[in-house]
Amino acid sequence: MGTVFLMARFSNRLIFAASEQCADLVYATGFFAPDAFAFVQTVKGKFLLLNDLEMDRGRKDANVKAVDSRSEFEAKAGSKKDANVIAAWLKFRGVRSAEVPAEFPLGLARELEALGMPLRVAPGNFWPEREFKTPEEVKAISEAIRITETGMRRGIEVLRAATIRQRDRQLLWSGKVLTSERLRAEIDTAILRLGGNAQNTIVAGGEQACDPHERGQGPLRAGELIILDVFPRHVASGYHGDLTRTVVKGPATDAQRHLWQTCLEGQKRAIQAMKPRVDGGKVHRGIQSFFAEQGYATEIRNGRWQGFFHGTGHGLGLEIHEAPRFGSTRFRAGQVITIEPGIYVPGLGGVRHEDVAVITQTGNQILSRCPKPFEV
Repeated sequence: MGTVFLMARFSNRLIFAASEQCADLVYATGFFAPDAFAFVQTVKGKFLLLNDLEMDRGRKDANVKAVDSRSEFEAKAGSKKDANVIAAWLKFRGVRSAEVPAEFPLGLARELEALGMPLRVAPGNFWPEREFKTPEEVKAISEAIRITETGMRRGIEVLRAATIRQRDRQLLWSGKVLTSERLRAEIDTAILRLGGNAQNTIVAGGEQACDPHERGQGPLRAGELIILDVFPRHVASGYHGDLTRTVVKGPATDAQRHLWQTCLEGQKRAIQAMKPRVDGGKVHRGIQSFFAEQGYATEIRNGRWQGFFHGTGHGLGLEIHEAPRFGSTRFRAGQVITIEPGIYVPGLGGVRHEDVAVITQTGNQILSRCPKPFEV
């Protein structure tokens, strides 16, 4: 009986955040706003408390039962302080306790509890159902991937058009040295034109490509492996695309080709294995073993990790990294997951191939379509 009471007592769900930075809030409401606002879900439905300047837009766009005016509850509370206003609003909506996400502001939580509003951090993911995408969500992610592919195509187009300055092997494009920064700007601008927002796009060549999250800086050179990792958000829907390709400008060496092809074979093996009930951790370890057999053991050498030392993939949706983690899930239908094995060898360079798949009832369907050029 105690457990039943506890679950009933905390059946309300409360979020206070800016939805442009809070995927859980977007998921619940479909409403984007730059400033923090309050949301509560009760047995009677979903409700928002918005500033007056957002009221009309909220009533038109938000997927909720009602939108209440913050100024009205400031008057009821006799205060403009967040805790007082939200407490007054929650009591009006019949809320006496609530579950909150782990990211809920600590100071606000303590103030609400001091005002007689018990809160509890929800165990696990706030909306566990976010892990399993509906057909509409898969469509939204696919649209974000199409935007991502446009940016990737632009990056490869510029690399193909670049010429090689023989004295230092630097690339020249439009009369200037082609740097990671210039190429990133071309990729991000192509994405922006289609309604995407690209942040922290990776254009990393040579030794920089041996650090998986190095954004890249300075001149790009012929004969070096260049990783392009593009993961924009589609502004209209909030969903992300994610795609990585690795190329060489000019002829590649045999060692680079073997590294690139080995990584591609690892990705193919992962994709073939992805089906319901398969252990993602086992798949990941199998890829690491295969890479080691090919001469790319995952280990620390001379103080640096090399080989395959990150996850095989991650969930993709309203966040660029969300549930599930590839290596800690048994695949289930509806999960949308990236497949991005990488191999990093200081002195040779880094390679990563990344695509996106949705797990189906019998296997998986690849959502990305971008080809994988090598020598450009």
